[in-house]
Amino acid sequence: MQFAHDTEEALDFAVELGNTDPAASRSGTDEIATLEQLADFLAGYPFSGRIDGDEYERRDVLRARDQVRLVWSLERDAAVIQVNKMLADAHALPYLARHDGSDWHMHATTPDAPLGERMRVEAALALTDVIRMDEMQRLRICGADDCAGLILDLSRNGSKRFCSARCGSRMNMIAFRKRKGAQG
Repeated sequence: MQFAHDTEEALDFAVELGNTDPAASRSGTDEIATLEQLADFLAGYPFSGRIDGDEYERRDVLRARDQVRLVWSLERDAAVIQVNKMLADAHALPYLARHDGSDWHMHATTPDAPLGERMRVEAALALTDVIRMDEMQRLRICGADDCAGLILDLSRNGSKRFCSARCGSRMNMIAFRKRKGAQG
């Protein structure tokens, strides 16, 4: 499966953001629980525009994370409603932009819009492509028993089941032990 470059980047970011949630994070804790953690998280992503670095912004980013995680778990028609709400709440007006070495791509908020809003809108724009292409099955929750990690499966056969090699290995070991115990 191949989406436009900016769509894949936005979806990859949405997965990373969603997987900072305690139910999905490797540490089992909220990985953006502090302003320092949010700054560390953002350091890996080229967000242009306004970044305030305050507690209000951190809470707004948490709201963006919750909305992204929600869409990941919805069926297509319900996802449409949520994505449309994300765009409407931000009064999003799509436009093409080119900056910071990136070729033409979509934005729908101004650079001075709050960071959480820009995250929600960027994710929503990418999710519109997923929905329009009828590829919601590419968005999954990890198949490991004790993990709620988000998965973006862009593989050709769409068979990715786990959010990480760690979860896959752990589930394979559990299955192996069950088989070995059943043999006797």
